[in-house]
Amino acid sequence: MAAQDPVILTRDVEAALVPAGTGVVLKKGGKARVTQSLGGSYTVVVNGNMFRIEEKDADVLGFEVAAKPEKSLGEARPADVVEQDVWNQLKTCYDPEIPVNIVDLGLVYTCQITPVEKKDAYRADVKMTLTAPGCGMGPTLAEDVRKKLVSIAEIEEANVELVWDPPWSQSMLSEAARLKLGIY
Repeated sequence: MAAQDPVILTRDVEAALVPAGTGVVLKKGGKARVTQSLGGSYTVVVNGNMFRIEEKDADVLGFEVAAKPEKSLGEARPADVVEQDVWNQLKTCYDPEIPVNIVDLGLVYTCQITPVEKKDAYRADVKMTLTAPGCGMGPTLAEDVRKKLVSIAEIEEANVELVWDPPWSQSMLSEAARLKLGIY
């Protein structure tokens, strides 16, 4: 299916209005145009408004819902390897309006991995920002980050804090993001 082809919603589905973040229910039979399907979530336009639909509801758009991998510890991995996995997971999180991951957008300021009581387990503490302080999608994006981090076998808990200092600017974009967005 081409991204510009409308799809008919196969059932009622909870969604978040972008950029306000307000929860709404999109009704079965509505026409949706998928504008972005990155990182497991879907950005759609319905009646001229933009919405974010969670990965667990992909079926409403005619996509297969991805099976969640079992979280199991195998052989103990060192903290630096787990930290690299954390950064790789962060690169699977996307702003619903921008087709660039939050790391390349420069939204992630810090990520610290700290051992917890359980052997070979860690806590991930992330400080991140948004492209605009008034964006209502902040809690949604922070929760998306948290869920993806705790899906890593060794991450027992993840704390995601939205911060506003320093304020985000285009100078924080990676070279890859600049190329993708046509900003030179």
